[in-house]
Amino acid sequence: MSPRFIRIERKERLTIVTIDRPEAHNALHAAAHEELAAAFDDFGNDPDQWVAIITGAGEKAFCAGHDLKQQASGGGMSTPPSGFAGLTARFDLAKPVIAAVNGVAMGGGFEIALACDIVVATQRAVFALPEPRVGLAALAGGLQRLPQAIGVKHALGMMLTGRRVSADEGARLGFVNEVVAGDALAAAERWAGEILACSPMSVRATKEAVLRGLGVPVARALIDEWSYPAMKAMLASADAIEGPAAFAEKRTPAWSGK
Repeated sequence: MSPRFIRIERKERLTIVTIDRPEAHNALHAAAHEELAAAFDDFGNDPDQWVAIITGAGEKAFCAGHDLKQQASGGGMSTPPSGFAGLTARFDLAKPVIAAVNGVAMGGGFEIALACDIVVATQRAVFALPEPRVGLAALAGGLQRLPQAIGVKHALGMMLTGRRVSADEGARLGFVNEVVAGDALAAAERWAGEILACSPMSVRATKEAVLRGLGVPVARALIDEWSYPAMKAMLASADAIEGPAAFAEKRTPAWSGK
């Protein structure tokens, strides 16, 4: 069945997932979570898809987080095993995901962005973890990822107050990679193009080693990284031969992802 609450577009090696509930500021309910989880399952399992972008429909919101109206009506807060939007607890995804934040990113919406590897935001984007203001807490990774991204003091300053942060401040704090005056999705596609110019095997090995190495002493991480699945796959890949060969022959490498 075709999804009702998201749109999926594939452009060669790139998958673009759009949350499509603009009338609800792209807030997520149970069915939307399941559709997103299935979309990222497909992306992760498809060898022909190397990079993904997640964004929101319309110009007002990336994602306003959990659909509080559903909770207030007794719908609960259940999410798939892979987390909020099928993404925030997807710890085995070595492929890169870019957030194109086109507007408000609140609560779980901000946590989606924090779970992505690169965040591109339009100037009108606003970020917050306002859960304490409604008697809740940011339980989809925000409490852990935001301090890692910007430091404990800055993170607590946001989380204990629920205050809103502009895209420009987000860039200064360090959780936004680029702020654009125009289309966040177009900018995210530009970033995706630069990633796709690299070997997907190298990209996955790099992401995996960085994330697994967080909080690990460097001396230990330097030993451990050789045993990581994506690193072992990269070292044994045809791309590891193609890259140096293309450099020596002064040509553009033809990556196979194998």
